[in-house]
Amino acid sequence: MKILSHLARGTAALALMAGAAMADPAVIFDLGGKFDRSFNEAAYNGAQLWADETGGSYGEIELQNDAQREQAIRRLAEQGYNPIVMAGFAHGSVLDAVAGDYPDTTFVIIDAVVDQPNVQSIVFQEHEGSYLVGVLAAMASESGTVGFIGGMDIPLISRFACGYAQGVVATNPDATVLANMTGTTPAAWNDPVRGGELTRDQIGRGADVVYAAAGGTGVGVLQVAADEDILSIGVDSNQNYLHPGQVLTSMLKRVDVAVYEAFSTGEEIEPGLTVLGLAEEGVGYALDENNEELITAEMREAVDAAREQIIAGEIEVHNFTDDGSCPVDMQ
Repeated sequence: MKILSHLARGTAALALMAGAAMADPAVIFDLGGKFDRSFNEAAYNGAQLWADETGGSYGEIELQNDAQREQAIRRLAEQGYNPIVMAGFAHGSVLDAVAGDYPDTTFVIIDAVVDQPNVQSIVFQEHEGSYLVGVLAAMASESGTVGFIGGMDIPLISRFACGYAQGVVATNPDATVLANMTGTTPAAWNDPVRGGELTRDQIGRGADVVYAAAGGTGVGVLQVAADEDILSIGVDSNQNYLHPGQVLTSMLKRVDVAVYEAFSTGEEIEPGLTVLGLAEEGVGYALDENNEELITAEMREAVDAAREQIIAGEIEVHNFTDDGSCPVDMQ
């Protein structure tokens, strides 16, 4: 699967698009909705780009609760959609149990690994991209204290936090990294009010750059950061546009490309595991007209050098999910 060939290009619950033909692709969005301006919206953008370019149609389901996952998969499979893409790790256990019932349907799951003969699993090296934005955060910070706010307290999000902290302290060994998770249930992905509260708390503790990896909750983080005149860092989608001149950068996770390529490849998708990091351009940082004045030439040189060193193996970014530990202390 050549997932990177298009990187340069730019409802009611269980409501399906009407009139889909057999073998149209489909996508199931995770909790928080397809317009969360982050992870789900990246998936939507990839699906919509495919539809715009091909004139094709696709099915979609926006979940309202966890109990709908199995029903959503079965409904799409029984209506003939193929492939069916699932955005989010929480689909994993359900897909593992259900995929065998539909051997002629190809499934793609993003952020989880499902070992079934008709499933392709796509995972990202978020810690590598987070290291890069940690470098930028350390260089932009005037206080020497930066923050991280995650969504649901799970190993995947700790991978973001740990990679970020490593980039910060590699750049400024005296820096302090504050870290909070929003919650322990799926509601943590869509609680911008709580995200804002955590941001204010970190600002009170000295943070002047805060990185949000929290889905829709991150919108609240970025909003409060802008209101309090500190810098924020977005995630998954390019969120620089939300507060031009206040969002230092965004850690890009190319979920959009994963969905686009799955739709483009169609039923010929090869099962197995695909891992996307800096070397594959599956993660990175965003630089555009909304933040170009915030990223100095020195910062860009430093972050691009770090990127090349990670790809070359000269910098090894520890993956939290390997052993559940992080070499950097966070407060």
